[in-house]
Amino acid sequence: MDQAGALARSDDNNGSEQTAEDWLGVCERLSGLVSKDAFERWFRASRLGKVEDRTAEILLPNEIHHVWIETNYLNELTAAVREQFPDVAEVKLVVAPVKEVVAEAPPEDEAAEQDDWFPAVEPSADGKDLDRNLKRAGLNPSFAFESFVVGNNSQFAHAACEAVAQGRGRGYNPLFIHGGPGLGKTHLMQAVGQEWLRRTKASKVVYLTCEKFTNEFIDAVRKGDLEKFRRRYRSAEVMLIDDVQFLGGKERSQEEFFHTFNTLLDGRCQVVLTSDRPASEIKNLEPRLVSRFECGLTVELQAPAFETRLAILQRKVEEWKVRVDDGIVRLLAERIRTNVRRLEGGLMRVGTFASLAGERVTLEKVEHLLRDLFREENGRQVTIDSIQRTVAEHFDMRLADMTSRRRPASIAGPRQIAMYLSRQLTKSSLIEIGEAFGGRDHGTVIHAVKKVKSQIDVDRELRDRIQQIEADLRR
Repeated sequence: MDQAGALARSDDNNGSEQTAEDWLGVCERLSGLVSKDAFERWFRASRLGKVEDRTAEILLPNEIHHVWIETNYLNELTAAVREQFPDVAEVKLVVAPVKEVVAEAPPEDEAAEQDDWFPAVEPSADGKDLDRNLKRAGLNPSFAFESFVVGNNSQFAHAACEAVAQGRGRGYNPLFIHGGPGLGKTHLMQAVGQEWLRRTKASKVVYLTCEKFTNEFIDAVRKGDLEKFRRRYRSAEVMLIDDVQFLGGKERSQEEFFHTFNTLLDGRCQVVLTSDRPASEIKNLEPRLVSRFECGLTVELQAPAFETRLAILQRKVEEWKVRVDDGIVRLLAERIRTNVRRLEGGLMRVGTFASLAGERVTLEKVEHLLRDLFREENGRQVTIDSIQRTVAEHFDMRLADMTSRRRPASIAGPRQIAMYLSRQLTKSSLIEIGEAFGGRDHGTVIHAVKKVKSQIDVDRELRDRIQQIEADLRR
């Protein structure tokens, strides 16, 4: 059959011999344009659909393949299709799951031991058993896909999580979600667990923070109860771990986490991780863990655009039944840009005032109620890194000395000031601050904060200098 005949054909049977042969030709050309890993992950499960009217349809198994291929490989795919079909002008991506594309569910381990941590309960008609399972898994029922507002900042991450939740993301393991605080990482992660519990009759789903994992590991070592600890976390079917950046610098916890992580992946358990930064940027994280975290799919949540922020607020106004004018809702969406959690907090504050005061909320009143939020949004974002750099510049010292073990007064004093400012100007915990200053413990941070506070009370020159540093940080 010539090319014209092939282009004119409308083949509804996507598994036909000719269509499969055409797709094989496309794949041969495509494999020379993308890496082997990219081809296996994103194109192996795709199929050729209709080729007519100078348009070729490529059938994809799910939305995440659509988003990723359209964003990263559409030019290469188009080139490969045109080599097979020279008269094709357009390549159209279509999400059309077919039986042979969907990965089979892993076989159930009939010998798996049931325990109190993961009760195998079939959801009842009234949903009470499901609610009980959500609670035992540590999941918040309000963190569902239905309540997540999708924007350009979160479209890819949302599609990835939905694919995993539906069991269509076997290649996305682990799924690593990173982004700044308050952007919805925990929401999406917990939505995966909820959907998994709803979809299956009995699942071993567990959600926990990395801090909790570390604390329970330390407690298990102290009590000599490591086997129980390992049995609990290594028998999960879906493991959701929040804030894995907390592992940085904790050598024994990293060792245990590494072996737990390997056991879960070897047992075909789905793992979802969140972090406030990419795995490669987590300080003091072993390279082998970085490699494991990056071997699956990494997605990023970014700050939402105005339209998305407005949609989030409008949904919350309806959900919370808040009495505020549309103009005020738009003002909040315009002025609070960096953080969804802060955005919702601002609306809650305005709505609570309107309810308790029983008066109409004006724009002037909103400016007064939210002056701290607006000031933070307008000011420069202060981080521990920026504090360390600014203090080092003020005291003419090397940045590396902020994390070194050197203790001369010319270094120890400015380092304590930087710890003090980190406590005052950021939301970092004592442990996080200590880690950022060379792995020091929280007691060292407490001592530094108390010492600087006492010196400020009696040393006016030091107080003025610290105020100047704060001003420089906020510029």
